[in-house]
Amino acid sequence: MPTTARAEPAVLAQAAFGHGPTWDAGTASLLWTDLRSRTVHRYAPDDADHCMEVPQQVAAAKPRSRGGLLLHLDDGVALYDADGERRTWLTFWARPGVRAGESTVDTCGRLWANTVREDESGDGWLVRVDAAGTAHVVLSGLRAANGLAFGPDDAQLYLVDSTTRRVEVLAVDPVSGSASGRRTAFEVDGTPAGLCTDAAGAAWIAVRDRGEVRRYAPDGRLDLAVPLPARRPTGCCFGGEDLTDLYVTTAREGLADPASEDGAVLVLPGIGTGLRSHSFAG
Repeated sequence: MPTTARAEPAVLAQAAFGHGPTWDAGTASLLWTDLRSRTVHRYAPDDADHCMEVPQQVAAAKPRSRGGLLLHLDDGVALYDADGERRTWLTFWARPGVRAGESTVDTCGRLWANTVREDESGDGWLVRVDAAGTAHVVLSGLRAANGLAFGPDDAQLYLVDSTTRRVEVLAVDPVSGSASGRRTAFEVDGTPAGLCTDAAGAAWIAVRDRGEVRRYAPDGRLDLAVPLPARRPTGCCFGGEDLTDLYVTTAREGLADPASEDGAVLVLPGIGTGLRSHSFAG
């Protein structure tokens, strides 16, 4: 699919495994992590990229309505206070060989998060975590669950399975949080990783083995593919003042001869219109 869109470096971070981009509208900044380096980053356009080390692999950081951050760590979900000095475990689920996967927050402020076995042999799970820390298992036996994102009305939850190369969808009751009707929305020619959705209900997906970010229409049709200067994109989200800029995290891990953009955070200015992210209610 031809396009005139071009990706530009936003942060030349050389991340081993950039992950979990989230636009924090309250601070007009991008939260992202380097999973392998155990660091949480906050980047404000036209400003520096600030970094905080944490004690284990971290897949994502989400803003909290009470201030501070929620962190999706290998062993569970933790809350950090506003100055990053105090950590409190909200939900603890440590399992040998299991790492944090993807996460998203719904309109009621609940966290949805999945886990992945490092060898992608299965037995991962998807949970819904409420503000008090109660975790409800939504799906189990997931092989390589990756991208996780709600559609515009929070009634559909998209879930990526990298091993099957499918993007699946769950029907969700936005009020109760109950989920059902798991089905395949579309298949990806390549290995899908993280994804986000836009205001029109289309899905934007980082295709890990193709060095591309793609847009799939609500009916599952591929209607845009944008080549990237980094070979291993890992996730994407919309940000900027009007949510029109697409940010893409990337990885250097496993590359014998990484270029300067491998491991960078990239941005595609003005490529679409995204959805406002929500803060965790706890």
